[in-house]
Amino acid sequence: MSKDLVVVTGASGYIGSHIVANLLSKGRNVRATVRDMSDPERIQHLNNLPIEKDGSLEIVEMDLLNEESVNIAISGCEDVIHTAAAVIIKSKKPQKEIVDPSVIGTRNVLNAIEKNGKVINFIHTSSTAAIRPAKWENGTILTSETFAEDATLDKNPYGLAKYSAEMLVRKWHKNIKSGPRMITIHPCMVFGPAMSKRHLHGSLSILMMLVKRKLPVLLPMQISIVDVRDIAEIHVRALSSGKDGGRYLAVGGEMMWGDIAKLLKKNYPERKWATKVLPYHLALLVAALHPKVTIGWAKTHLKNKLYWDAGPASKDFQINWKDPKTTILETIPNIIENEWD
Repeated sequence: MSKDLVVVTGASGYIGSHIVANLLSKGRNVRATVRDMSDPERIQHLNNLPIEKDGSLEIVEMDLLNEESVNIAISGCEDVIHTAAAVIIKSKKPQKEIVDPSVIGTRNVLNAIEKNGKVINFIHTSSTAAIRPAKWENGTILTSETFAEDATLDKNPYGLAKYSAEMLVRKWHKNIKSGPRMITIHPCMVFGPAMSKRHLHGSLSILMMLVKRKLPVLLPMQISIVDVRDIAEIHVRALSSGKDGGRYLAVGGEMMWGDIAKLLKKNYPERKWATKVLPYHLALLVAALHPKVTIGWAKTHLKNKLYWDAGPASKDFQINWKDPKTTILETIPNIIENEWD
């Protein structure tokens, strides 16, 4: 067993896949955990990744909710990057399908780290959802000092899952004696090249709505964007830099949804794009008639612009965020070439 083995949970996911690719490009020995090894959409792109000299890739099946399964996956490693979680915003069973995979799964990972006894670094992938409150004033700049303490199972189960899992990690890190370094990383909407069709169902669903013309008109909504390759690089650099116990926002910039559509129309004029943006008051009416959108959510998200202080991550990890426009334009080729559109 290699002494520099790093385990990446949720390795078949969008962020997890890019972290594995980054580690392998640096010659690291990686154990990648996936939920189902019989699913080619989860493992084929991982098996195709180039591996630099002295690096290696081991793909193992792990059930995040099965303690013994997690113990086996974590055994023998020095570094753990925990990205595995349910990327679901709404569900009829939010506790079982959204909160439990994050909270119970994270608890199992932490218990496995304790049993291992040799882990040096634990990097936990969280989200801006663990930071963002339910309401904010226009122009607000959020920092890592803010917590989504008002997230509820009824109104914001994804935020509750991310907040609760992070609080579990922080309590554990505070109480464990001679434990590993711990850092939490909080991305916003993550764009960039997808490696698998599965990756189109999370953050990239925003772009896929444009690609597939699922909406005839757009909402006047600002979207915070970060490149998935920057997120991967930060996770890897966090294994050797950053503050122990650090809480890092990862945001590259912001764009209005309508401006994203115009950018794509300009660069892909042969395709049809919905670029018309509803006026604010008409958008509120649409929200009132939509079964999954509340007026309260619409008033906050469509009228107010929110910003994030990602300066500490830029400084501590020496990262220069990719421009959102570049990220968006570099997201589309894989989608078209693989006929995922």
